Amino acid sequence: MKFIPNSEIKDEMLKEIGFKKIDELFSDIPEKIKYKELDLPKGISQQQTDRKMRDIASKNKSSNEFLCFLGGGIKNHYIPPIVKSITSRSEFYTAYTPYQAEASQGFLQAMFEYQSMIAELTGMDVSNCSLYDGVTGLSEAALMCTRITKRNSFIIPSNISWEKKSVLKNYTLGPNVNVKEVAFDEKTGKINLDDLEKNISENTAGIYIENPNFFGVFEDDVERICKIVKDAGSLLVVGVDPLSLGITKSPGEYGADIVLGEGRVFGNSMDFGGCGLGVFSCKKEYVRQMPGRIIGLTCDREGKRGFCMALQTREQHIRRAKATSNICTNEGLCSLSAVVYLSWLGGKGLSELAKENLEKSLKLAEMINKIDGFSLRFTGLHFNEFVIKCKNKPENIFKKLLAKNIQIGPLLGQQFKNLNDCILIGVTELHTNQDIEKLVSVLKEVA
Repeated sequence: MKFIPNSEIKDEMLKEIGFKKIDELFSDIPEKIKYKELDLPKGISQQQTDRKMRDIASKNKSSNEFLCFLGGGIKNHYIPPIVKSITSRSEFYTAYTPYQAEASQGFLQAMFEYQSMIAELTGMDVSNCSLYDGVTGLSEAALMCTRITKRNSFIIPSNISWEKKSVLKNYTLGPNVNVKEVAFDEKTGKINLDDLEKNISENTAGIYIENPNFFGVFEDDVERICKIVKDAGSLLVVGVDPLSLGITKSPGEYGADIVLGEGRVFGNSMDFGGCGLGVFSCKKEYVRQMPGRIIGLTCDREGKRGFCMALQTREQHIRRAKATSNICTNEGLCSLSAVVYLSWLGGKGLSELAKENLEKSLKLAEMINKIDGFSLRFTGLHFNEFVIKCKNKPENIFKKLLAKNIQIGPLLGQQFKNLNDCILIGVTELHTNQDIEKLVSVLKEVA
């Protein structure tokens, strides 16, 4: 059976473009990195494949099998059954991009509601719907800043995750954007404002801060940070844990120009690190430089309310030279989950949930801080994750806890050389008092 499309006219196609063989299509790839042949085993049946894949999958352990206190961005939150009940409906679950507006009003309205909720939470004028995840959101924001200001330098704190740094590096390599890192305060865990002022210049397009940051610490000097940024004529980009907005000022209230974050916390599961939800919003004057797409509210010719896709400044809809991004789709089902979740929770419920996450985190941190061999690494106020310093090797602590079906981490020495003795711990509303007491009890044993 011939699996190559157009195989019967292959020679004719090659002749038309001036090639003699297909290999010439890949002549730009250096020979030293080409595979001569793939070392693959002989094929097996579907039944054998199914069994083999199940054997591999069985090595995974879910958060239901472990007491999970993982931090670092992905934490386990409660998802009410109504989220899955609505998002699994066939008209949502199988829907693709709603090009045909008249046949997609329900989904378009849901996306419009999502945008409205995110704009209200972040204090911004407009939100898109949506980006792949919070990580790509940062990279898109950096490029957006350079387009708006016509500058080519972007500043980030050194205490953001290595994943964000890696993706940002890839995104900014082609456009030749200079990414600078500024230090964090060794005592508080917050951004070092003196180092920020030293590194900002007339060529700085934007400055990124996280609130709370990767260590879970709140940046409480946001007014001063905003003044530093505005005095330099730069844009302020703020990364948030959207859940924390239930108890904190919105970034719009303290001068942010662009706000982004990982919206997985709103009704989306951890999925072994799978698909996320990129929250992205900005001031209205920058809307035409914003990546992704926007759903607009309009009227049909009979005056009835209707929804449609608007400002689709992406490659598949306009000339590439005018596209603001190469993101050609969005996390529609994940953003729908967020709409359902936030509608179910309500404003008061979001505030209470955020408060519960904060209080449980402060309680656990205080209890661990009293154990010999452990101490809080930073003095800054934290949200639902915090950094613990260990007297013994963190690797040994991690392994001993894992043997007792308890997960903590990540180990920060893998990303930050000066934090070789530190572990990040995350807490959510799913942790009961018994869970917290169990972790504390086991830490006393393994200290």
